[in-house]
Parts: sequence; structure tokens; C-alpha cells
Amino acid sequence: MAGYLDRIGAGKVLLDKGPLSYDWIPPTLIGRDEELGDMAGIFSQIENHDTSAQAVVIGPVGSGKTVLTQRFAEDIQRHLDGRRRIVITHVNCRNHPTGSQVLQQIALSLDARHPERGFSSGEIIQSIRRNLHTHESHLLLILDEVDVLVNRDSSDIIYKLLRIDEGQEAQGSISMILVSQNSTLLKLFEPAIISRLGQSNLIEMQPYDADTLTGIAAQRAEVACRTGSIAAETLTKIGRFSADSGDARMAIELLDASIRRAEKAGRGEVLPEDVRPSTLRKASLEPSSVDNLSKHQKLVLLGICRRLKKTGEVSSGDAQKLYLLVCEEYEVKARSYTTFWKHLKALETEGLIETRAAHKNVGRGRTTHITMTNTAPATIESRIERELLRG
Repeated sequence: MAGYLDRIGAGKVLLDKGPLSYDWIPPTLIGRDEELGDMAGIFSQIENHDTSAQAVVIGPVGSGKTVLTQRFAEDIQRHLDGRRRIVITHVNCRNHPTGSQVLQQIALSLDARHPERGFSSGEIIQSIRRNLHTHESHLLLILDEVDVLVNRDSSDIIYKLLRIDEGQEAQGSISMILVSQNSTLLKLFEPAIISRLGQSNLIEMQPYDADTLTGIAAQRAEVACRTGSIAAETLTKIGRFSADSGDARMAIELLDASIRRAEKAGRGEVLPEDVRPSTLRKASLEPSSVDNLSKHQKLVLLGICRRLKKTGEVSSGDAQKLYLLVCEEYEVKARSYTTFWKHLKALETEGLIETRAAHKNVGRGRTTHITMTNTAPATIESRIERELLRG
């Protein structure tokens, strides 16, 4: 009866799903030696206890901005061990889009017992500085998707953090790395901030080419999969198909989907035919399928994509909650549930999502589950975000 469950845990190909996550930080970066060297140059004096440094990293979605900054931060922390204590704090401003939320995340990273309420921004900044000096630490702060913070709130908190040591005897409390896909990020800042960041400290990431994407897929497959389970020609196909977008996340998604197809078929080898071009075609070769959507259809789809990057499916109820959050993020008044449902069905008609109805476990009624088996959520997400930024 339960024979269909036999393949669960069998792991004919996959040993560790961790390297197939966007959050996995590889021990070395493929194709980013020059950018790492540039970062090292910017932070060349950071060993000295009274110094700090700032860098701005920009580039399109999937160009490796986040993994670059996190790999560099961990490397420099290890390199300076015993000479200067580096504390790394990574804040995604999409998840924490106001200055007060950013400060709270910094404070909690330094002291998990820090109260979540009752303090002004100025008081939290002083608490951060006090903590750093008490523990003789230097904060390396990474503000990811920082343009969301600036557009939603302001750049005021960045300016205050850059001036945290002003008028103080001890200097060099905080170094900062700002990360954004917005190529005109510096134009969002006032001259006073730009002068402190330094325009020469800008690192521009370019999209990956096919060879590099093949290398990225191979690196993750080597750690995630059984030895010899993925042939070189399969990895080459992944690199070739994802090269149109230059997006490493596309290569990772294609690798993940290919492994799942092989294991579903009961095979211990991922074949080139497991890499489906249709997965890419919808996402990057037919962009008009996204561009021609209405604004609220894009907002509905954006929320779904963000969830489906992490899970295989999302319920319609959760999709509506995600839609409300996205509307709040873009300061748009959400439509009614009835209109939301109409948008959902329109997306299904366009072939961008698939739905299936299932009975709930408890009580009456049915719930609808949403998947995207023929599209790549990360690529669709990035395209919608670019469209919404253009207004």
C-alpha cells in the first residue's frame, strides 16, 4: 500500500539539500576573484583598531552580490582572528525596511537580550556603540537590498551610523557594505553620505557567463550529490540554459529541479534530458508574459514567487497574505479577496502558475495549492521587481 513512499529518504542522487539553497555560502567563489580582490583593497587598513571602511556593491539579480559580501565578511573575520574582533551583522532591508527595524536587528545581533521597545533611534545607536567598545569589537554591517530601506524610509539611519564615532575619542566602530540591484543607488543618497561612502568604493557585479554558471552548478552538485551522479554534460546544459539571464539562482533552480526529476524516476544519475529548457523559456525567453500583467497581478505573483523560492507550493490563503505584505511594501492599496482570486485565475490562464484543489484535513471545504512547475520563481521575481521599480 505504501510502496509509493519507498523513495523518501532513499537519496539516490541527493545527499545534502543545503548547497541547493540560495543562502548557502560556498567555501570559495566561482568567477569572482577580481571582485574579492577589490573588496580586500577597500578594507586593506581594517586591521588597525581605529579604522573603518565602506563599500557599495551593485549588480543585477543573481550576480552573486550577497554571497560575495558574506564570503568576504567571513574570510576577513577569520583572517583577523586574534588581531581584531570582527562581528558580522547581515540585515536584509526588504525584511526590515525602516531605520528603526535595522537598528533593532543590529542591537539584537550584538545582544540577544536587547529590549525590542522603549528606546529611541539615538539611544539604540549609543547602545550599539557602547556594546562594541565594551567588547572591543568592530561591527561589519551588511545592508542587503538597501534601496528598499532608502525608498521606503530614508537614508537618515545610514548617515547616523556612518557618523557613530563623531566627537568620540575612540574611532572605527563600524564598517559598512551596502548591497543593491539598483545601478543608480548612489543617486538616492545626499552628497554628505556619498562623500563618506566614497565613490571609488563602488563594486559593480556583472551577470555570469555560461562557463561560470556551469562551474557554480558543479560546485554545488559536488557537495550536495553522490559522487558521479551528475555528468559533466548535464552541468554544461544547466550553464548554457541559465546564461541568457546570467543569474546564478536560475542555475541553482535548474540543478535542483533536475535532481528531483531523476529521483522521481528512480534513477541514481541526473541525465541531460532532466534539464528542461521549458523551465527557462517561460522565465527569460518570454518576458512579455510578465511585462503585460496588470500592476496588481504582478504584486500577487511577486508574493507567490518569493514563497516558492523556498517551498514547493503555497496555499491560496498564504498567497493572499503575501500579496497584502507586498502591497504594503510598495505602498499600494490592496484589492479585495474577490479581486485577488480573479488575479490568481488570470495568472493560471497565462500559464505562470498551476493550482490544484485539495480537501482540508479538518472540517469542510477545500483549499487551493499553487505551484510553478514550468517557471523559475527567482527569475520571475527579479523581473517583476525591476518592472515595479520603473513604475
